[in-house]
Amino acid sequence: MRQGLSAGGAGAHPAGGGDAIDIDGAVGEGGGQILRTSLALSLCTGRPVRLTRIRAGRPKPGLMRQHLTCVHAAAQVGGAQVQGADLGSTELCFTPGPVRAGDFHFPVGTAGSCTLVLQTVWPALLQAEAPSRLRLSGGTHNPMAPSFHFLARSYAPLMRRLGAPSELTLVRPGFHPAGGGEVLALLAPAAGGLQPFDLEVRGPLREAWADCLSPGLPAAVAQRELQALAVGLGWPADRLRRLPGRQEEGPGNALMATCVHEGLTEVFTALGAKGLPAEAVAQDLMRQLRDYQASDAPLGPHLADQWVLPLALAVCAQGRAARYRCTTLTLHATTHFALIERFLPVRVRATGQDPCWQVVVEPATAPRAPGEGMI
Repeated sequence: MRQGLSAGGAGAHPAGGGDAIDIDGAVGEGGGQILRTSLALSLCTGRPVRLTRIRAGRPKPGLMRQHLTCVHAAAQVGGAQVQGADLGSTELCFTPGPVRAGDFHFPVGTAGSCTLVLQTVWPALLQAEAPSRLRLSGGTHNPMAPSFHFLARSYAPLMRRLGAPSELTLVRPGFHPAGGGEVLALLAPAAGGLQPFDLEVRGPLREAWADCLSPGLPAAVAQRELQALAVGLGWPADRLRRLPGRQEEGPGNALMATCVHEGLTEVFTALGAKGLPAEAVAQDLMRQLRDYQASDAPLGPHLADQWVLPLALAVCAQGRAARYRCTTLTLHATTHFALIERFLPVRVRATGQDPCWQVVVEPATAPRAPGEGMI
């Protein structure tokens, strides 16, 4: 049974059922995020969705295998009827049924990101009647996708503060192009309803360290990356760690920095690639850290984008506004804001400029009508 998203958390969402919401998949950010968010919110609200021009501006338009896995995962979780779920399809109709808990296995089948598949179904499973156990296979540390360590250390703790318990386990890392990674996720429903909260202060830095994950690669790769961080950041050896990995788990490389503040934890990731010097990977990570340190806002650019959807669901559930501060707003984020307003009775307002923005998510009387927003 789908829990209500209206004020007080009782009853059906006022937008539940009805005509399909039409989404142009080529506007704004124009990528797979529009598909994934549309699927997630269709499941949460019970509203059918019809997408056109999916990824039309990309070099390979339409649904790729990773996107199809998201569609199939959402269909399993929500007992949905789907039309257009074919490789390369640029149009999709998705009509959800009741969200159900269960044991699910979602294999991407390639090195496509399994963390993006997880984020597609996570919001809906918070409204199920029992916990769900998910096994996801594919890429765990991908370009243009949240890494496993970002989800486990940064995103999941914030979800728990909303009232959504979870346990995430990395069974095996997976990198492009081989894939082969595996993640286990135990997601419990939000028993007392999602509870919105403000996140405007990061608080004092409690600890910070760097991890290097480099299975299947010579030990010198990790040593050079960590040494470059030691020189560039002045971090001592006990803050520079090489994560264990087996030879058959690679090849792959992720260099990550974790900053634990009193108010939240942020994780930054730089990925290695064939022909890319180890020192260049370290420089990428240091640039991300310095950009974050140039502001006192708690959320970095990726968390600012991904946090707004669960927060909007919590705002709907309790009927009260919440806000957060972030270092920058990407086109991904602003596209996300407009898309959420098409499904949920909220308004997302952003004020400021780099390196500090404030985002306010507040209740509205009805979802934004077609033509009012960007999507």
